[in-house]
Amino acid sequence: MTGISTPSIFIFIAGFALGLIAALILRLIQAKTAKELATELFQESESKRKSEIEAVLENMKASFGSLSLDALSKSTEEFLKLAKAKLESEREVGVKELDAKKVLIDQQLQRMGAELDNVAHLMQELEKDRIEKFGALASQLKTAGEQTAALAQVTTTIKEALASTKARGQWGERMAEDVLKLAGFVEKINYLKQKSLEGTTSRPDFTFLLPNNLKLNMDVKFPLDNYLKYLETQSEVDKAKYRTAFLNNAKARIKEVTTREYINPDENTVDCVLLFIPNEQVYAFIHEQDSSILENGIKNKVVFCSPITLFAVLAVIRQAVEHFALEKTSREILSLLGGFKKQWDEFTNKFEILGKRIEDVQKEYAALITTRRHQLEKPLNKIELLRTQWGLTGPSEGDRDAEV
Repeated sequence: MTGISTPSIFIFIAGFALGLIAALILRLIQAKTAKELATELFQESESKRKSEIEAVLENMKASFGSLSLDALSKSTEEFLKLAKAKLESEREVGVKELDAKKVLIDQQLQRMGAELDNVAHLMQELEKDRIEKFGALASQLKTAGEQTAALAQVTTTIKEALASTKARGQWGERMAEDVLKLAGFVEKINYLKQKSLEGTTSRPDFTFLLPNNLKLNMDVKFPLDNYLKYLETQSEVDKAKYRTAFLNNAKARIKEVTTREYINPDENTVDCVLLFIPNEQVYAFIHEQDSSILENGIKNKVVFCSPITLFAVLAVIRQAVEHFALEKTSREILSLLGGFKKQWDEFTNKFEILGKRIEDVQKEYAALITTRRHQLEKPLNKIELLRTQWGLTGPSEGDRDAEV
């Protein structure tokens, strides 16, 4: 293919311009006016320029079009080859990367599947545990409801039972016995129950046996009617009335105990008596409402005891008994040690005499095996020497007969 080069185009344009200048000069020669000449020249030049430019453009389009098509086809082929090679390379790399990513994705999917299985298993376990715990909770709630109902029934029964004076006395005795067992006391060894005092009609509920044949009496009966009414009523006026009545009952109980000869020197009792209150709440109520009652009791040698304070008193009593027993046992041990020392001294004396006698025997034995033996061996040695001189070195006739 042939085409017009860029320098030829420039030369053509320059020649075209010179032609226009020559035409302009001819117009001037024809004596036209400058304005007309300019107008005509402009119009002609414009028309020619347009036509020539269009021709040039058409020629350039044709030339450049053929060149660009060839170049484009060649470059397109090269580009396609290069693109194909590049695409193949990229495709192989992409396939490899895709395979690698697929492996990673498969691994992730497997891991996610395992995790989902674990989560599903955990959810099943949680659901199973929830069902079990819900069932256990329902069972516990049912049991708690039953126990609450039973406790309410027991409370009602206790309340009805405590309305009786005899029942309250039995309840107090039972509470006291529980405390005694907890403290390690044994009946007829550490205490006596319902033992009448000699020479009187009084009979304390418990009599504790102390060292040196001393005794400590305790009464467990206590009035609770007005206290129960105080708890039941909702009226403040009635509460105040029953509170006052209950505190007066406690004061009267102190006087009653002091008149029963629980403190009796002829019976070797200590100089006080215990008054057991079988409920910590009642004991605290008396202390909070009128602490002077407890102080007045101590002045009258009556010591109020709740279950906890009774345990403390019993602990002191038991420690005193153990110390007394230990002291008594220590004295017996010291007495036995004195007798043992006397016998030991006699034993050592006899042993020394025996040692001296053994020493004398040893001396006699040493004399026998040394001096006496040497003295006896002297004549025997002389006799043996004579026998040797006489040629009688063999055994004697008597010795031969003995051998035969």
